Amino acid sequence: MELVGVRVEIPANTPLVLLQEQEVEQRLLPILIGSPEAASIHYALEGIEPPRPLTHDLFIDVLTRLDATLERILVTEVRDHTYYAELHLLVGGEAKKVSSRPSDAIALAVRCEAPIFAADDLLDEVGQLPEP
Repeated sequence: MELVGVRVEIPANTPLVLLQEQEVEQRLLPILIGSPEAASIHYALEGIEPPRPLTHDLFIDVLTRLDATLERILVTEVRDHTYYAELHLLVGGEAKKVSSRPSDAIALAVRCEAPIFAADDLLDEVGQLPEP
């Protein structure tokens, strides 16, 4: 998936992150997120470095100190309008999965330049075809 950006949905003024499939259909996956997570993703996209690390920056620092790598993130499903994701980590040569909110996973992926994926079943269920 490609991170198209972070936008504010009008009239509710609700931030959302927009992902787009890189395959033939190029389906869109809009996910409503919180304002702090939207700001964190935006800062990372713009290369803004705060004077002190934000939570996502701190998490990346911890991963680095533990010699762990964020290999990829996967947006897995939606249940009752709530999206779920996984962090796929490599820790000491061993693959680990950690449950995450998609907004946090995306904020981390942007900082690590890790690829973003979405489950095919999820895209089949809620993916939106772009307007021509």
